[in-house]
Amino acid sequence: METINAIKESIEDYHDVTLIDADEHAFKKLKKIKPNIVFNIAEGINGQSRESQIPAMLDMLQIPYTGSDVLTLGICLNKARTKEILSYHKIPTPGFKVINSYTPIYNHSFEFPLIVKPVSEGSSKGIFSSSLVKNYDDLNRELKRCINEYDQPAMIEEFLPGREFTVAIIGNDEETKVLPIIEIKYDKYPDDVEHLYSFEAKWILDTKESDFDVFDCPASLDDDLEKQIRDTALSTYKVLGCKDWSRVDVRLDKNEVPNIIEINPLPGIMPDPNENSSLPKAARAAGIDYKSLIQTVLYSACKRNNLL
Repeated sequence: METINAIKESIEDYHDVTLIDADEHAFKKLKKIKPNIVFNIAEGINGQSRESQIPAMLDMLQIPYTGSDVLTLGICLNKARTKEILSYHKIPTPGFKVINSYTPIYNHSFEFPLIVKPVSEGSSKGIFSSSLVKNYDDLNRELKRCINEYDQPAMIEEFLPGREFTVAIIGNDEETKVLPIIEIKYDKYPDDVEHLYSFEAKWILDTKESDFDVFDCPASLDDDLEKQIRDTALSTYKVLGCKDWSRVDVRLDKNEVPNIIEINPLPGIMPDPNENSSLPKAARAAGIDYKSLIQTVLYSACKRNNLL
């Protein structure tokens, strides 16, 4: 609710705002109210297309909304489909394999260590220190856990040993803007925590009360590497059809080539500066406060939908 209220306060300086829960009653409420535009932050209720549920209703009702459309949201929540598209467009991404049902594996074409993760989760759900597997016993344990606990396929992904970055992007077409790059400084992690932005790191170690200061923004980069990261993230944004805003996660391979880990077209936007919410953090580094960020995204959507 803290985030919902912060968005509401950011918008209502200039507009009338009505809150609508993203549940099974949303369609009737949206049809009755018929808003000029919806600021969409709905994660959905169930299934691998859950983030597309409210946008699909809005498309049917011909109501404009902020952010990416049904197709982009559906694709980007599925990590494997995202990587297939990136691979087709020659955008670097770690090698991967999808495992639909659990059967022990004792042979594969990748080298350990590997990452095992649910194929369609966000917010680091299902990714723990144990997800970094270094032998077949670990691999099979994590595959079984992922498939059984999350009731969906698991993805095996090559582990990249290099630095990791988060790139926030806002806008459309020629007005698309890459915000200052954030680096996750794994050398600041506790010794017993693997170098992943895992569920433990994001939701247990990283709290308002903790001193989990592992984020550098702007990241310390030479000009060439910064350009490579920005160009790769921006190409990903455009290839996947993102609109208004997104967050792109990037990690360097052993040759220091930026690879796309995943893209989140429905990014987290916690308002408290003490929370390590990446997109607002990058915006602040660019001199954009929280209210201005929300208003900028809304403006981009309004312009894209010819409402200005």
